Amino acid sequence: MAAPGTVEGAAAGPGRAPRQERPQSVLFMCGQNSVRSPMAAVLARHLFGRSLYVGSAGVLKGETDPFVTAAIDEVGLDLSRHRPQTLEELEENEGLGFDLVITLSPDAHHRALELTRTNAIDVEYWPTPDPTVVSGNREQRLDAYRGVRDELERRIRTRFRPR
Repeated sequence: MAAPGTVEGAAAGPGRAPRQERPQSVLFMCGQNSVRSPMAAVLARHLFGRSLYVGSAGVLKGETDPFVTAAIDEVGLDLSRHRPQTLEELEENEGLGFDLVITLSPDAHHRALELTRTNAIDVEYWPTPDPTVVSGNREQRLDAYRGVRDELERRIRTRFRPR
């Protein structure tokens, strides 16, 4: 469900009409930049290579999650070099020259909307379950991460396919 005042999958900048053209750069944001946003970033880089500049950040700085690494390894991708970073760290290191921010959690969405006050940036909210809250044995927990990975891949393919 989209946050109040926004439409899921639509641009959410003040006074902006929803846009769906393919951006040149995208930032994926979640709560801690340790599960959903790094998964989305590595998938987008793999699927769209040099045709799409991709970044990821979190509202807070989390810890590397071994289940994320395992779920991404299963599809032949590598997240071993990913280090969680906050939005502020990303801004300091790279800047925030992104065309689009895709938020994957409510706290990230609220933080990204704050960016639209001072940056010409579009925001889309993709509500994505947090697999870290799933309990059970290793396989049951890993299945939750696989589900998030597969859903993110589907959405990324749909959103960024060449038009």
